[in-house]
Amino acid sequence: MAEAEQVTALVNGAVADFGQLDVLVNDAGISGGSRRLHELDIDAWDRTIAVNLRGTFLCARAAIPHLLRRPRSAMVNIASTYGIIGAPMAPSYCASKGGIVNLTDSWPSTTVPTVFASTPSAPGTSTRTWAAEGHPCLPAERAAAQARREANAALQPIGRQAQAREVARVATFLASDEASFMTGSIVTVDGGCTATFRHGS
Repeated sequence: MAEAEQVTALVNGAVADFGQLDVLVNDAGISGGSRRLHELDIDAWDRTIAVNLRGTFLCARAAIPHLLRRPRSAMVNIASTYGIIGAPMAPSYCASKGGIVNLTDSWPSTTVPTVFASTPSAPGTSTRTWAAEGHPCLPAERAAAQARREANAALQPIGRQAQAREVARVATFLASDEASFMTGSIVTVDGGCTATFRHGS
């Protein structure tokens, strides 16, 4: 969602269909590849920043006027542990997700009352999804991708991959009335990754 016109149409369509907008969850993102900064293609950098950071900005910009009309509304921005701790082989991804974390910090006092950044672990380490595994078609490729992810996830303190529903449950909580006295929060859903990160050990 990096095109302003498409984002505006999406938000306006949702309001037309449901009559109001109470919650926005910004969850679109791409990895940007695995390269050191000086090896990174400029177009790849621009694409990652456009989808991950510009997309979050555009969706928030289009949704906030509708969210402000509600007595209570919420916005949940999905960031990453790599937006907090960084990684040498993911410069564009780190920059985009770090931008989301800081953008979230800048919003609470001036816009939507409840704004959060939920930070699942970095790509390839924790949350098991079809997209994160590169959606391989062959059984052998799927098995190899799963083995890589399990090996990476084992480096985390909790020692396993997250399930997508575990992240979704936290986002659902943040968007609910149960989180009514939270705002501007950075909530890590990372198996302890940012607390004791052992990448490469």
